[in-house]
Formats: sequence, C-alpha cells, structure tokens
Amino acid sequence: MDKYAGKRLDGRYEIHELIGIGGMAIVYRAYDTVEDRIVAIKILKEEYLDNKDFIRRFKNESKAIAILRHPNIVKVYDVSFGDKIQYIVMEYIDGITLKEYINHQHNIKWQEAIHFTAQILKALEHAHAKGIVHRDIKPQNIILLKDGTIKVTDFGIARFSRNETRTMSAMAIGSVHYIAPEQVRGEITDEKADIYSVGVILYEMLTGSLPFEADNAVSVAIMQLQNQPKFPREINEDIPFGLEEITLKAMQKEPMNRYNSAAQMLDDIRRFLDNPSIHFNYEYFVDNNQTKYIDISSIKGPKPEKEYDDNYEYEDEVETKKKKKSMLIMGGIAIAVVIFALMVILGAIFKSCSVTSAKDVDVPDFIGMKLSDVQNNPEYKFNWNVENVYDSNQPEGVIIDQSPKSGTKKVKEGATITLKVNSSGTLISVPNVKGLTQEVATARIKEAGFECEVLGIYDNETAQGIVKNTDPQGGTKAVASTVIKVFVSKGAQENKVRVPDVINKTLAAAKEELVSQGLRISDKIITEKSDKPKDTVIATDPLPGVEVNEGTAVQVTISSGEATEKNLVIDVYLPSNIKEQVTLTVYVDGVYDSSKKVVPEYNNIYSLSVKGTTGTKKINVDLNGNQYRVYSADFDSLTVKTIAEYPFIESTSSGTGGSTI
Repeated sequence: MDKYAGKRLDGRYEIHELIGIGGMAIVYRAYDTVEDRIVAIKILKEEYLDNKDFIRRFKNESKAIAILRHPNIVKVYDVSFGDKIQYIVMEYIDGITLKEYINHQHNIKWQEAIHFTAQILKALEHAHAKGIVHRDIKPQNIILLKDGTIKVTDFGIARFSRNETRTMSAMAIGSVHYIAPEQVRGEITDEKADIYSVGVILYEMLTGSLPFEADNAVSVAIMQLQNQPKFPREINEDIPFGLEEITLKAMQKEPMNRYNSAAQMLDDIRRFLDNPSIHFNYEYFVDNNQTKYIDISSIKGPKPEKEYDDNYEYEDEVETKKKKKSMLIMGGIAIAVVIFALMVILGAIFKSCSVTSAKDVDVPDFIGMKLSDVQNNPEYKFNWNVENVYDSNQPEGVIIDQSPKSGTKKVKEGATITLKVNSSGTLISVPNVKGLTQEVATARIKEAGFECEVLGIYDNETAQGIVKNTDPQGGTKAVASTVIKVFVSKGAQENKVRVPDVINKTLAAAKEELVSQGLRISDKIITEKSDKPKDTVIATDPLPGVEVNEGTAVQVTISSGEATEKNLVIDVYLPSNIKEQVTLTVYVDGVYDSSKKVVPEYNNIYSLSVKGTTGTKKINVDLNGNQYRVYSADFDSLTVKTIAEYPFIESTSSGTGGSTI
C-alpha cells in the first residue's frame, strides 16, 4: 500500500492518489482543506533525503517557480523542507503531456503547432525576464489542457542566469534529443539554450519526427554537435517556407545565430501569421559534405556584447581555428596514406613468402557458435569476413551461416571465411502490408523481424480494420526490431462540430442554439450559486470552441440566482534574505484566521485567500507576532490595496523546520 495515500500533510493537505513518479520525486493529487482546492504535491523520494545534489535541485525548482507568475507556467502555492519529508505544493493540472499528444497525432497541423509554440515562448519570455533559464524544455515537461492551453512545468534543473557564472553538473543536463549543443559540451548556458529546445519541439510537431535519432543517447549528443537536421519541408511539404525558416533559425548550432530572445522569435511568428507566404531571407548553401543552414544577417555588423563569459567563439576566431585544423588534418592524411601504402607492400611481400608454407586444412562448422568465441579461439587460423543478417528465431550474436560450409572442401590456413552473424542492427526491408487486415499485417511485420505499434485513424477511403499505411513505409529498409507504426482505419470519420458559446444565455436559448448545431443538452443540468440571473448558463462541458462528434450531449451549468462567495488572493512579499523559519499569522477584521510557518529564502511570496460576498475587509499579517502588512480587500470591485507596511523584526530564536505526516 502507498505510504502517503489517505494521509494528511501538516494537518492541511489530504493525499488522494498517486498521479506520477519521476526520477527524484513522486507526485500526488491532494485536497487543500484551508484553500478548498485540488492541488498537486511533489514529494522528494526518501532515498534522496540525504543526497545534497537532489535536495539542491528540489529546492531550486521551488525557488525558480515561486518567483514566476504567468498563465502558461505551473503555479507553486507552498513548500516544506523538513528532515523527514520535503514537498512542493503546486497547481493541479488536468491534461496530457505535449509528447503524448504528438505521439497520438504523429504530426500536427502547422496552425496548431504555432499556437502551442507561442504559449511556450510567452512562458519562457516571462521566466527569462526573471533571470531563470529552464534548461530542460521538452514536450514531456509541457502539459496540454483540454482547451488548448499550455503549461510549462519541471524547473528542476533551471538556473538563475544572472546570478551564476558556471554551468551545473553533468547530472543536471536536459534530455539529449532537445538540448542545445552548448549543453552537450557542458558550457555555460543562457536563454538561447531554451530557444534551441523550442525549435526542436516545433520541428517535431511539424514533421512528426525528431531532428536527430540514434540507438543511444551518446550518438544523439554527437549528432547535436556535428550534424545538420533534414529540412522540415523535405519531410512534410505542407509546411510553409517561412515557418521552416523560423524553426531552423531557432535550431542553429551557434547561439549567436539563433534568435536573441523568446520575444524576438514570437515577433517572427506574429509576422508569419499576418502573412503565411512571407520569406525571412535566411540563406542556405550546400557543399559536398553536408547540408548547412546559415543566417547571413547574424554574421554581419559588429559583434554582440556578452553579459558574462559564455566561452562562445566569434566567426573570425572560428575561421582561423578551422584553417589550422584543416592543415593539421591534411598533413595527417598524407602521413596516413604513406604508412598504409608501406603496410600494403610489406603485407604483400610477407604473403608471397609465406603462402608456399601454408597447409591445407578442413573448414570447421561454425554455425550455431558465438562470433566472439570463434574470433578469440587461437586454433582457428583464418581471416574473417563478417556479414550482419537477422533472423528473429535465432539468438543475437550467433553465426547462422558460413561460406565455405564445413565439409565442402579444404582451404589454406589464413584463408578468408565469411560468417553471417545474427544482429538486430541489420537493415532489413519493411514488408508492404497496405490493404491487409490488422491481424495479417502485424503477423507479417513481426515475421520480418520488427515490432508493431497499431494506431487507429479515421479514413473515408479505407474500410474499417484495414491497414491504410505504415511508418516506415513498405519497401524501405529499417533496423531490425524497429517499431513499425501500423495505421489501421477506424472507418469514415464522424462529423465534427464545435461547441457554440452559450455562456450568459438563458437555458432555453442555449438549448435552441445547441440543437441547431447538431448537439444536445445533457439530461443532468448542474445548478450553482452565481451573481448571474437565475437559469443563466455559466459554464459548459466541453468548453465553447471544442470540436466534438455530432450528437454529443453538452453538460450545462446554470445559475441559481443566489450571490456567490468571492475569493480574493493577496500575495504577501516576504523578506527573501531571511533563512530561518518564521510564523506568519493572518487576522481578518481583527479576528484570527490562520497561521503558517514559512522560510522566506525558499519562497518569498505567500499567497493567502480571503473570502467574502460584498463590502470590504481589513487583513492584518503578522510575522513572529509583530505587525508586518495591512491590506484592504474590496469584494465589490475585487481589488486589494496595501494600507500599511512595517519592517520585519527578527526574533532572538527561531522554530525548528520540518513537517510531519
């Protein structure tokens, strides 16, 4: 049984259920009995309570998010760093990760990709303005809500760009498919590292594939440093040219060639949306080695000033180093050619002298043996020609054929024996299963040596249960054991309609409009207190604008006509230089309301809620029993004013930290 489920933290947070497990923490859905709201609580795993690095990362996340206030960034409500348990109380988000959405959709319409990207950039623009670099921007750390809103999460390896001069340890590196080249090299990173990651996410959404993929993380990291991505329009020709330019500019290897800020990239996106046929005149050239992408404008004019030493090299320095490196390489190649020629000549002389002395021997039977055992056995005096093949019925690394075969003839010692070795890294042809049933298609793909992932799609031209296509497509070659995506038709797509906006309309008018759009009102109508007139629609589920199947029942919430209790949130800014735990006490209209122990250094903003229906209330906030702030909350205008501010008076003793279950 889960240790925390059903328990209450600090007498306030009721743990309901486990909703996620990460590398260093576990996340629960919980109920905040004080604020009357559902929250998410991230608890550091017990095995890391004595690990200074993990504790630092955990506290770093809370410090980073606590100073951020943006609709596209997950909120932090509370933190607790005790000896027995450390946790962060955050906004609860009911949605899926952007990675899950990409995997489900395969590739996304460019209009939708732009919508998501703009929200991510707005979140980063806010974080960067506060001096915070996320450093692990990836679709797994981005939550997508039902209404299309994006929430950026997981600031566990973020850093304060204006306060630090060194990069964090290699353990804090982001996900290798999305990190910038300077992160791979372990250099100091600034806001442009996040820009690179956004470019990779945009690339993945537009094309349905990552720019760099390999069998292991090290290979991907090397590709991030050395390789240029395939142009997005080569993968998906429907991508507008200007959007391709935006994507590739964000993904430039050299930080100086990328966008200078999230705001600058947003500006290009706005220009593109105003004119989707725009060309930004970022120039390309192709040489004999590989395709390269160069922003000509970025290397003209004066060199940019650096805020701190990022170890970047400017173009003239790079060119000089390239020339020196080229001279060394050419010299090395010349020496290598001479040595190789000498080795060939000496080998030929040696062979001509020894061939007469080689004796005839029988060819052993190597089939079924491991290649390593054969090559390491000194009794076998042969040269080996190894060919990789694949047979799903044979163990990997085993010889499944040879030439010449055993018993067919005698050969000289030193002769070359061809060994065919079973290897999952072998390129084999993907079978063409288009038009077959799902059962037959998956069987053939598995027989060929691949794995299968079946994905259902709507298709008006393909019968239900029949394969529409595969990825990779039939006839192409792929590495054995690769997962082949099999797209199976779910039949003709049902007619889709958008839920009309009937909020603030009467129930009768809402019903009439929903019916006119091919929808209907759910039999269960919810009534809630509201300032709106009785029977006025105040909410719908799904929300207005959401696309649903024709005939879907829409849940409607209407007003009871009774006034509702309003909630005003007051952000109390605490002295961030105080490292000790202090007691924060709240009085409403002179009456005790609540008390909380806080550590201002870790979270210098305390959000308190005040409830009321009309009029004003006076709120006093004391720290360690001394008056600190006085506010006036107006429930008619829904505004809060600061009436008085008093300096913080440090007490001679402080309470002990920690929290209990």
